[in-house]
Amino acid sequence: MSVFSASGKMFSQTEDDFSCPVCKDIFKDPVVLSCTHSFCKDCLQRWWREKPMHECPVCKKVSLLSDPPRNLALRNLCEAFLQERDQKASAEAEAVCSLHSEKIRLFCLDHHQPVCVVCRDSKEHNNHKFRPIDEAAKDHREEIQKSLKPLQDKMKIFEQVKGNFDQTADLIKVQTLNTVTQIKEQFKKLHQFLKEEEDHRISALMEEEKQKSQRIKEKIEALNREIAALSDTIRVTEDELRSNDVSFLKNYKAAVKRVQQRPLLDVPELVSGALIDEAKHLGNLSFNIWNKMKEMVSYTPVILDPNSAHPHLILSKDLTGMSHGDRQKLPDNPERFDFCPCVLSSEGFDSGSHSWEAEVINDKNWAVGVIQESVRKKGEIQSGCWALCYLEGQYVAFSPPLPDRVFSVKTKPQRIRVHLDFNRGKLSFWDPDTNTLLLTFRHTFTERLFPYVGTLNKLPLKISPLKVSVEQPSVSIFSVLWQRPHIFKLTS
Repeated sequence: MSVFSASGKMFSQTEDDFSCPVCKDIFKDPVVLSCTHSFCKDCLQRWWREKPMHECPVCKKVSLLSDPPRNLALRNLCEAFLQERDQKASAEAEAVCSLHSEKIRLFCLDHHQPVCVVCRDSKEHNNHKFRPIDEAAKDHREEIQKSLKPLQDKMKIFEQVKGNFDQTADLIKVQTLNTVTQIKEQFKKLHQFLKEEEDHRISALMEEEKQKSQRIKEKIEALNREIAALSDTIRVTEDELRSNDVSFLKNYKAAVKRVQQRPLLDVPELVSGALIDEAKHLGNLSFNIWNKMKEMVSYTPVILDPNSAHPHLILSKDLTGMSHGDRQKLPDNPERFDFCPCVLSSEGFDSGSHSWEAEVINDKNWAVGVIQESVRKKGEIQSGCWALCYLEGQYVAFSPPLPDRVFSVKTKPQRIRVHLDFNRGKLSFWDPDTNTLLLTFRHTFTERLFPYVGTLNKLPLKISPLKVSVEQPSVSIFSVLWQRPHIFKLTS
């Protein structure tokens, strides 16, 4: 139903928009409360007679007016709505031919228009085919409905895709906030470490300064005392030398004794190491701090990609572990697994040798291996995957389309080391605690391989970090570096 607004613009309204919340009928003499809800005047008064307070039937807000004002704008809209509805009903009930004033009962299949019985016999519709109006309307409705079905189906697909896009947009914001938070946490730890290291090194410097300043102060004080004593002896003796002969000779023996018996101490010298050892505090300062930082940092060779994780997998904050839990609301992006409960590494390998270890201390199903970059992540994995799996208490070699191969192990491994030699086409799995080879695949690898892990356990499956070490160059290396400094390179 279309209704014109005060500005003359037409907008669409339904009967519910003009219905009183109390009687559910079109408003009659509507009034409006301070909360902006409107009701029929009689409906509101009857409602209030049954209530102890004049409250709104919709929002329960108490009205201070016992006789609320009329809603004239709503009344005019209701009248326009009723008038248009009546006109439409009348037009449908009295559909007549504009040429012959006869009721329209037929539909011309050639001209595709409703006609009366007089039109049927006219020259204009000679030899045309006709159908009863209700029969033609039914057939054409079915035709339109059939044509509309693909559009409706496409609309549903678009709505589903839009929902996935909206979910993706929301997740992008969540990922950004979480990543910013974790970056700040990591830098906060680094800042704290650097501040503590700075305080420690400055404290050591201040302690050295205190000790060395105290020692030099003691030497200066002793020297000052010796200088004062010598100065006093020299001054008294020189005064006697300037006296007359009689006085000088009277004090001669005392003066000789004073001068000769005055002990002459050795001249003090600065000892080695009296100054601040600047080289100790500043030499390779950044390198030494970096070397010490290895105690608080770790390196994990495989970092899990949360964008590929199955919705049931919950990844750790540092993206090195995961566990199986309740399904999460995540967008169905192309790289995300939707059938296999697994997750890929964020980086793949297309050459060289690579090793990593996974902690598999849990007793339920898990899988560790590699997968080709081109493997489709939707549905079951049909090929391009090589893995060692633990399924229902059995160790299985998984490499579709080949059938699964069950094998036995002497000691249940707590960790699995995966070693990939891409160039030689060899993938092996080891128990690092016993240095036992468990399984080997041989294949000519032709595309990038990504490490992957999967689990059905609530206990976490983790990728083990590597120990970080810093090697300091030897003297012989420095002799080479002196001549060829461009080959200098530190490794960890």
